Amino acid sequence: MRNKFLATATLVCSALAVAAAPMAADAKSRHRVKVCHSTSSAHNTRGTVIGAVAGGLLGNAVSSGGGKTGGTLIGAGAGAVAGHEIAKHKKCHYEYRYY
Repeated sequence: MRNKFLATATLVCSALAVAAAPMAADAKSRHRVKVCHSTSSAHNTRGTVIGAVAGGLLGNAVSSGGGKTGGTLIGAGAGAVAGHEIAKHKKCHYEYRYY
């Protein structure tokens, strides 16, 4: 008789705890927020320089004839722009916040 009473009491208490848990969790509302972290300006500068050097080398290799200066300058300019754009990307992720 006593074991049956303890088992029933344990079952009732467990049911109440399970029922109360979602109510406590819903006390704060949960929102999904997009969080972005931008890279540093030193990282952007490094990307610009690397892109300019790589673009200049590629422009020099592709250009033909005796005057390779034009191809080198165009390649360096395009490489600098591309390197800067690639380096300045933002790292974003979603996280849940409670308010």
